Order: sequence, then structure tokens, then C-alpha cells
Amino acid sequence: MARRRRGRPIDGVLLLDKSEGVTSNRALQQVRGLYQAQKAGHTGTLDPMATGLLPICLGEATKFSSWLLDADKRYLANVRLGVVTDTGDREGEVLKQRTVPSLSDADVENVLSNLVGEIDQVPPMYSALKHQGRPLYEHARAGREITRAPRRVSIYDIALTARHAQGFAMDVSVSKGTYIRTLAEDIGERLGCGAHLEGLRRLRTGAFDAAGMIDIETLEAMNDEQRLERLLPVDALIGHLPALNTDDDGARRIMQGQPIALETLELAEGSVARLYHDHHLLGVVTISTPGQCAPRRLINTADERQ
Repeated sequence: MARRRRGRPIDGVLLLDKSEGVTSNRALQQVRGLYQAQKAGHTGTLDPMATGLLPICLGEATKFSSWLLDADKRYLANVRLGVVTDTGDREGEVLKQRTVPSLSDADVENVLSNLVGEIDQVPPMYSALKHQGRPLYEHARAGREITRAPRRVSIYDIALTARHAQGFAMDVSVSKGTYIRTLAEDIGERLGCGAHLEGLRRLRTGAFDAAGMIDIETLEAMNDEQRLERLLPVDALIGHLPALNTDDDGARRIMQGQPIALETLELAEGSVARLYHDHHLLGVVTISTPGQCAPRRLINTADERQ
């Protein structure tokens, strides 16, 4: 007999406004506990220092969270000039302090504009990337410097939004894998004084933006029905994929793991799509041959999980 899962079979996506000082895993467990959900996951970590958008996937939505790992992101970043730290942010040890030259807005904007496009970025030692099975930050804390290969990332847009006595704030949109800490350090070097990341707030990831966020305190004050109303449907994670529909027989066969034919199929072989039956998401399918699709990731019903 299959072991029964603890919790409720709740499916959906919550756009959490993560608080400063909270790890992404802690935020995930807080949300899972409030919903008493059987299963939960997030779509990519935010550093404890960072705040803002952290999509939390509940139940069957966890099956599709990987589609957000490759998503573009947008941040509001606060950069402190003249101070270099070992982590690239305010939580690290100060390595050096340098004089900040007199800079006009135009000076800063010129450096920022020159970063737009594809750039090579070396991942920081204080990151979760792994070397020989261990996160780089563990090697860093042990005093080991690991050679890291540069990675190609894209800076889509970057704009100066404010100046202050110790630095400036910028609004930046980037591709997956971009480290804003490293970007801040690079900007500091180009300005001739060094820098580190003083604060970071994520405003967008993929199709999700800050407009739909809710913080944990507000969520805690809600009743169960109000919390459920805050959840986005599972297919909100894969709305960028083309949608296909099938009939009763096709739904039965695909849920049994069999390929099905769709006469109106016009997608390229190897591409993926959402599959629906009677307006209900069945899952994601792969186009195996022209006019035919095979199951890739399917939804289990709540009854199947009881």
C-alpha cells in the first residue's frame, strides 16, 4: 500500500514577497505550513539579504517549477561605493576602502549603459554553485579559492534610479545566472573606487511581477479561504508554452502514459506544449513526431494523492 502523504493536496503558485534576513527555504516552509500543503518548492533562491518576489509552488505546481529557473529577472539594487567586501555584499568582511571620486549622474549612467548586452561574468566564491560536490561558499569559508570559469550572461536593461551619499540605486533586468553582487563589483571597478551590494529587491521573474506579491505577515492574518484565493493556477508557470486540447479518449490514453495523435498539431518535433482536456490541465507533452505527442510531465488529481 502506498504511503499516504501528510498534509492537504493543494495545488497552485503563491507570489511571496520574501522578507530580509529570511532564507528562501525558511520562507518556503512558512508558506507550506500555513497552507498545510503536502508538497512545496520554490523556483530559485533569493539570498537572505534580498527581498521581493519568490514564487512558491504547492502540490502539482512543483512539477513545473523548473520552467522558471531559466527565466529572466528584474531587480532593484542598492550599490555602496568605495568599500569592497569578500562576499560582494554588505554581509561580508571589508577587504579594502577606497576614495570615491566626484561622480556626476552622467558618469554613472555611462558605465551602466556600457554593460548592456552580453557580458562574461565570473561567479562569486560565495555562491551555491558546486565544486566537487560542495557549494563554493563552503570552500570560501574554509579559505580555499577555486578557479571559476566565466559564464556568458545578458544585461537587458540597466538604469540609474537614485543617487545617495554612499552610492546609488539601479533598476536592472538580466538573464538567468546573473549575479547582481558581481555586477555591482564590476561597476565599482569601472568607476575607479570599488563597490559592493548594499541591498537587493527582486521585482520580476519570468511572467510574474511584483504587483501580485504578498508578504508572510499578511498571509498569516488571512483565513484559509482567503489564502486559497491568493494562489495562481498551476499552468501560470507554463503559460509561455503553446496550448493543445484533446478529447476523452486522448486524455485517458495520455494519462496512461501512451502517445496520442492530434490532427491540428503544427509544432516542431521535440518542442513542448501544455495539454488540456475540458479546460483542465493534464500536463506538459513533447512532440514526438509530426502530429503526435507523448507525455512529459503529467498532473495527478487530488483523489490520486489521498
